[in-house]
Amino acid sequence: MRYLLKAALRTVLGVSIFLFVLFIVPSLAHLAVWSQAERPESWRQANWSSAGVLPEKPPVDEAQIYVLSARTGGLKGAFSTHSWLVLKPRGSHLYDRYDVVGWGNPVRKNGYDADANWYSNPPVINHSLTGPDAEALLPLVERAIADYPWQKRGDYTLWPGPNSNTFVASILRQVPALGASTPSTAVGRDFPETGRWFGQHENGDWFATLGGYLGAKVAAWGVELNFLGVVAGFNWQDREVNIPSFGSYRF
Repeated sequence: MRYLLKAALRTVLGVSIFLFVLFIVPSLAHLAVWSQAERPESWRQANWSSAGVLPEKPPVDEAQIYVLSARTGGLKGAFSTHSWLVLKPRGSHLYDRYDVVGWGNPVRKNGYDADANWYSNPPVINHSLTGPDAEALLPLVERAIADYPWQKRGDYTLWPGPNSNTFVASILRQVPALGASTPSTAVGRDFPETGRWFGQHENGDWFATLGGYLGAKVAAWGVELNFLGVVAGFNWQDREVNIPSFGSYRF
């Protein structure tokens, strides 16, 4: 019995050290870097205007789909980004932006400019698809948005989800032909929208999760580990390493 207890304690200690080194140390390091820059004290003082990363006048005769993200506000921005979708049907010169927020009805359409700064943080384009391929997939994306399960007031949960990143990740998994995913810094993307602890997503990724607090993902492209929402992993197809809170870097 004493031997089993010692073995269990060694295992717990080893796992704790592993999690601390792999997840906590880099997250604290990024927090230190993030804290050096000046940030808006509140959302009222933040810049929410267009950052100019999308064409102001997109071509009317071309369909477009974009996945964008930007660091979120306050100290949360040290650990997480906010994700959203931008759709433009063929025949229109206007973008439609879809994202989830934490007040009122979660899913918003055109609540902000398509490429607006988020809490003064400029967005980046994580994925884009244009032309006939985008036109063919737009109805599937719109249907997945309409079927998103957490549409009601009060459904939003900041952490571990369902939040803005859960929304975008869910839509992208429902339409695997997009070939897109949310960035590794999108805390909440691994919240299990299906309610399952283990299984295979529509895009073919195998996953195991404990309610989004702890999990793993294995796929043809690589492997990821999720601890308290932050992600570490390798993507050998794109030759990328995911460093918790920092994001993805090519090697």
